[in-house]
Amino acid sequence: MESKATILIIDDEEKLRQLFSRIIGLEGYAVVQASSLKQGVKIIEQEKNIDVVLTDVKLPDGNGIEYIERIKTINPFCEIIVMTAFGSIHDGVKAMKLGAFDYFTKGDDNDQIVPALNRATEQVKLKKRVYELENKLELKYGFDNIIGNSKTIKEVIHIAEKVAPTDSTVLLEGETGVGKELFAQALHYANTDRRQKSFVAVNCSAFAKELLESELFGHKKGAFTGAIADRKGLFEEASGGTLFLDEIGEMNADLQAKLLRVLETQTFIKVGDTKSTKVNVRIVAATNRDLKKESESGHFRSDLYYRLSTFKIAIPSLRERKEDIEALANHFLNIYSAKLKKRISSMDKDFIKLLKNYEWKGNIRELKNIIERAVILCETEALSSDLIPMEIIECENSSGNTATSLTAIEKRHIQKILLQTKGNKTKAAELLGIGLTTLYRKLEEYQIDK
Repeated sequence: MESKATILIIDDEEKLRQLFSRIIGLEGYAVVQASSLKQGVKIIEQEKNIDVVLTDVKLPDGNGIEYIERIKTINPFCEIIVMTAFGSIHDGVKAMKLGAFDYFTKGDDNDQIVPALNRATEQVKLKKRVYELENKLELKYGFDNIIGNSKTIKEVIHIAEKVAPTDSTVLLEGETGVGKELFAQALHYANTDRRQKSFVAVNCSAFAKELLESELFGHKKGAFTGAIADRKGLFEEASGGTLFLDEIGEMNADLQAKLLRVLETQTFIKVGDTKSTKVNVRIVAATNRDLKKESESGHFRSDLYYRLSTFKIAIPSLRERKEDIEALANHFLNIYSAKLKKRISSMDKDFIKLLKNYEWKGNIRELKNIIERAVILCETEALSSDLIPMEIIECENSSGNTATSLTAIEKRHIQKILLQTKGNKTKAAELLGIGLTTLYRKLEEYQIDK
């Protein structure tokens, strides 16, 4: 039978250890034995796969209950079941308070050992699974997932890592498409006290005032037409975790006042309710506006601005970190090549040059879209400059960098004519107004046949 889990029995009575070992072993568990607490602790330190410890209370070198915390420190996933020949309510309560999974009296409750072990091992599996999922989320959404080696982005990440473990409100400033939500997620998953709870994101510009109020704070049944049942708001959904308020500058003035109260008291009143609701939420807000100027001009509450800007992080635009463009482009290339099941492994020099010389007003989001489009159109193993949209090439021309762009335009034009003529090179040369020999030279030069 395949072993379900590994159980450590700590008891100084050898016959009892052997009996328990036989009973537990027949259930498919792997069993390890120790005759003292010192020996048991040594096994736990050396054997990282101990799932459950079944320990006696009175042992030659100490009290099993008093070792619970030490065992948990060595192996946080391990569950501990305490057994004693002389049951007492005091010992049972103390054991459970210190983190024991269960407590029972030897002899009287022997038939409870296997069911207790089954429950304990299920709990261990659950804890390990949650830990694995949290690690995957941290890896997926953590600061390590923010791509770039430029000094600019590294400095911003360093600042963000400093504030992440705290409960301080953070205001992320930056243009549209720079990755503000990615930073908000990284702040959440780098906070060990909050990452086990929800990360909830809402775009404040996506809702009308009344709808946004209900979305954020929830409502009571009958609060307005269509409110057919009580509903939790996003603040309640995010309690214990993080609420990301994107485009905070678009929030209505009335809601700004209500948000300020939540930030100051962690309480609010649902739409249609008369009682306060208490939450524990960390706020991360984001804006592409200059909120300081907006507050000075009266378009945004100054008291809310100063409350939100407890800790400000300015995320740079892509044109401020152009040395990161190639790494980001390769990242998106790998994503879309896998997604579209294409074997595209590189980008040619002209393709990269055009990307680096573009201004990227749409920032990383625009770059992502360009790479996705290029991968869809690509029919070779490398992305080439003819896959770049005309607006980027025209931008290259207007900036005075004509060599690469003219090459790309000529190559693109030849390809279009060949498509029109269905590969007939003689007809293509006529339409292009060049000799057939020149066309063949161009095909070779641009590697169009390949």
